[in-house]
Amino acid sequence: MPTREQLEELLAAEPDDVFLNFGLAMALAREGEQEAALRRFARVTELDADYAAAYYQRGRLLLELKRVDEARQVLTAGVAAARRSGDAHAETEMVDLLNLAC
Repeated sequence: MPTREQLEELLAAEPDDVFLNFGLAMALAREGEQEAALRRFARVTELDADYAAAYYQRGRLLLELKRVDEARQVLTAGVAAARRSGDAHAETEMVDLLNLAC
């Protein structure tokens, strides 16, 4: 798995790459940089409105931060994205998260 620094370097050359943005968001979240991770997950969904994993991870992180209303909005949008893209697994995960935490 690339390091955060490697991802940032790759993104400098390809700032609109969805997978690189998602990878950096995950790295930021692992490093405890929640606000930066949230912004990067939002960037992913700006680039690809159907990227269900980004909604899930952003919603989960918002819940960890006790930002329930924001999490509910993100997860609801994520369920719609998962349905559009036919990702039943992601849809189920987000519905479960909504039911448990919101």
